[in-house]
Amino acid sequence: MKKYILGFCAVMAFAVTTQAQAKKENKKEKTEKVTKAQKNILAKGTATVADLYAYQVYGESFDVKNTLTKNELGSLYDNMKDGDVIENVQFKSTIESVCKKKGCWMKVDLGKGEEQSFVRFKDYGFFMPLDGEKSDIIVHGKAFVSEVSVDKLRHYAEDAGQSKEEIAKITKPQLQFNFEADGVFVKEN
Repeated sequence: MKKYILGFCAVMAFAVTTQAQAKKENKKEKTEKVTKAQKNILAKGTATVADLYAYQVYGESFDVKNTLTKNELGSLYDNMKDGDVIENVQFKSTIESVCKKKGCWMKVDLGKGEEQSFVRFKDYGFFMPLDGEKSDIIVHGKAFVSEVSVDKLRHYAEDAGQSKEEIAKITKPQLQFNFEADGVFVKEN
């Protein structure tokens, strides 16, 4: 009986490992699909940084090069659909709002009016200053687009300090321009 149980456990471990590897490979394939237009945008980032010493580093430090402007980041998102992911993106923008509870997310300007990018931090590893609104930033990480549920949108609205009436108006999911940052330079005001 022990041999059957051990054999069954070995088969199950192999199956789980194989399935996990297949999922990892599928995810990798999706992240590597970058259109020619997106490659052009990424290769020709035109944002300039006058004095990097005026910035405080949060998370991992990174070399500032091929940095996109907020408008170039907006164009990059225009060419993406739900589920698309582009890694090693770097952009310069301004913080529009920050989570008022911990600084665990921020919204940044895309140069597109009301549309913003929602930025979270890799592995919940660092946070933004709670008073960081209107600060200039340079961000490195991965851009992606996903649909956000009503519950999550309401949670974010609550974190942002919106009123109960404003939160109650959130009734349908929303396609969102997301970013997972592994490093952020924040210009000290």
